[in-house]
Amino acid sequence: MTDLFDRFQVIDVDTHLTEPPDVWTARVSAKWGDKVPHIERRDGEDAWVIGDQVVFKPGFVSMAGFDGTVPEHPATYEDIPRACFDAQSRLDHMDRNGIYAQVLYPNVGGFGSQTFLRLKEPALMRACVNAYNDFMVEWAGTDPNRLIPVMALPFWDLDACVEELQRSAGNGHRAVLFPSQPHDFGQPALSHTHWDPLWAAAQDAKLPISFHIGGQDLSGLAKDRGDIGTKANFARMSSLSFIENCKGLAELIFGGICHRFPKLDFVSVESGAGWIPALLEAFDWQWRNGGVAKEHPEYELLPSEYFRRQVYACFWFERDMIGRALDLYPDNILYETDFPHPTSMSPGPATPALPPRLYAASALGSLPEATLAKVLHDNAARVYHIH
Repeated sequence: MTDLFDRFQVIDVDTHLTEPPDVWTARVSAKWGDKVPHIERRDGEDAWVIGDQVVFKPGFVSMAGFDGTVPEHPATYEDIPRACFDAQSRLDHMDRNGIYAQVLYPNVGGFGSQTFLRLKEPALMRACVNAYNDFMVEWAGTDPNRLIPVMALPFWDLDACVEELQRSAGNGHRAVLFPSQPHDFGQPALSHTHWDPLWAAAQDAKLPISFHIGGQDLSGLAKDRGDIGTKANFARMSSLSFIENCKGLAELIFGGICHRFPKLDFVSVESGAGWIPALLEAFDWQWRNGGVAKEHPEYELLPSEYFRRQVYACFWFERDMIGRALDLYPDNILYETDFPHPTSMSPGPATPALPPRLYAASALGSLPEATLAKVLHDNAARVYHIH
């Protein structure tokens, strides 16, 4: 039998672009000086800097093939695989791995665009969001059928959010990145009707909303309160980040967003999916046990039914529990690799990660053909309008 990745046009719904050094300096007015995100080489390592503050180092999010684990990382752009930041090299990487299309997420701006808040100047914040979105369209333009850009939004300004969504949708973006816990950053909770104009604009544009792990304030979770060590703490934080996205799903469903916007899709990105059946079973039971239908008679569905209609989750390494999730929700599960992040299926010698083809054959090979078609291609093609 032929390889899974030869039988299906595989769509990888979560990858990251290591932003090239000139993304903002080439597109934002020089009047802002060093406040514009830029690269500096400090102590022999490249670092993204805002003002005089290091945001993070690009090597930390570009670990594909690297022989080490966090906090070790490639030092400079010269040490990072070109597929992390060069569009044609990315397409070549996809060809080698049998992947037809990739959905592209950021690094510098944060997984909910929260890093832009560090700029503090509203005009500069907006300019940097616009510049990033324009850059993404240019980069993905190398092959717009295979490279799928996700827009950032100035979520701290609702009117600007709607305006940028409509502008970027017109330019070719296929999805919207949004923080699942905007209240972490001084904004109304996700479930608040404050956001309804944004959801309406996304629904009209037929663009899904992406809630990527890390689109929350993880500073408390990142603290090593027990002095367990850098590597153990990173593994702990990475695992528990999935739970943060569970909170966002609860807001969507219990807050009535799915009810009010029935044609709007939502994607829980890089959160895994094996936990979905247990979470939805709890949602349904507590919904009935708590009398939600009496309080909100307008809600015509159970949480699991809202999920089936318009919510998706992504996986990339799971084995034991992913089969159950696919049995129950085969139309709502998407495949990803998280290339080239530290937890991705772009293995280095020090990690347990397998190349995508080998993982899929081992973990998914026994699934029915119809399920394989859905999880490797059909579901993502529907959500992201990939032809």
